[in-house]
Amino acid sequence: MKLKRKHLILLSLGIVLTGSLLLLALRNELSSGKTKNIILFIGDGMGVTHVTAGITVNKVPLNLQRFPYSGFSMTQSADNYITDSAAGGTAIACGVKTNNGMIGLNPDGSVAASILEVLHENGLATGLVSTSSITHATPASFIAHNSSRGNYEDIALHFLNGSADVFIGGGENHFRTRADGRDLAAELEEQGFDLVYTLEDMKSSASDKLGALLAEVHMPRESEGRTGILEKMTKKAIEVLSRRKNGFFLMIEGSMIDWGAHANDLDYVTSELIDMDRAIGVALDFAEKDGQTLVVITADHETGGLSLTGGNADEGEVSAHFGTTDHSGSMVPIFSYGPGAAALSGIHDNTFFFDTFLNLLKIRN
Repeated sequence: MKLKRKHLILLSLGIVLTGSLLLLALRNELSSGKTKNIILFIGDGMGVTHVTAGITVNKVPLNLQRFPYSGFSMTQSADNYITDSAAGGTAIACGVKTNNGMIGLNPDGSVAASILEVLHENGLATGLVSTSSITHATPASFIAHNSSRGNYEDIALHFLNGSADVFIGGGENHFRTRADGRDLAAELEEQGFDLVYTLEDMKSSASDKLGALLAEVHMPRESEGRTGILEKMTKKAIEVLSRRKNGFFLMIEGSMIDWGAHANDLDYVTSELIDMDRAIGVALDFAEKDGQTLVVITADHETGGLSLTGGNADEGEVSAHFGTTDHSGSMVPIFSYGPGAAALSGIHDNTFFFDTFLNLLKIRN
């Protein structure tokens, strides 16, 4: 009887060990291979507790839970322990610390090239997607260089430089109803862009250069009619960019997680996070089939100082306390899937994304 028990214990240990080795092998296989494309999601203001609340409220697993690797990013700016989205976005996009409020610049005002610009110059297709105005701080950090994040009309001018093959979001007024009287949409069309203003026209566009301005300024919040639209924006951007044989880089921002946290509105936060998670599912499904696409999810900073004080996972209920209506200095999560994903595990400064992406794509700056 004792011998039989020992055999059972040894068999159980063998099964556990085999399972662990198989899981490790699968993780290594998923993270190895050539990185051809990168899809980066930035959940503006999204901290670990925001994700936890979203998982609880959704009840069924989020797409975020499909990621085999995770880590953290430190978010301080050059001049403040608490970053804003301009400096936070610039750190991710350009690999440099800058002062709050500055877009694509070093603290001394000199230009800092972004990952999108460098990759475009090296023959990759590039794109930006946002639920806010496409000229807002986070997407602007990838294409523009300006001393103030609020100079939306000046930021819109940078889209004429051709660094983005696809841009989808709000912000029509910054291109077409301008103080200087210029119609940047017409100028972009002269460059070969298909400029559209409705979701249906976006979906039906056959152009390899697409600009979709789907709101005069910002798009509506998820609870006010935007449900599922970010999925369609993401799918279209991937469809267009993946036609290019040299690979692509795509940044997608879930802007309004931040806005819900500023308002200390937990329902607003979780609905926006879950909405972005649906778009993440589109990217993950593409990456699983493609085999050469790295998908990374992170945030520019945490907003709201959110702590979870109670809840019921079975019922999808959570109670929370916001410590501030502004940003905090907390680390933010990183989730990664695909070739090179293991490189994003651990604790990193937010400037590390730039060099990491270039190294994985084997491109020298």
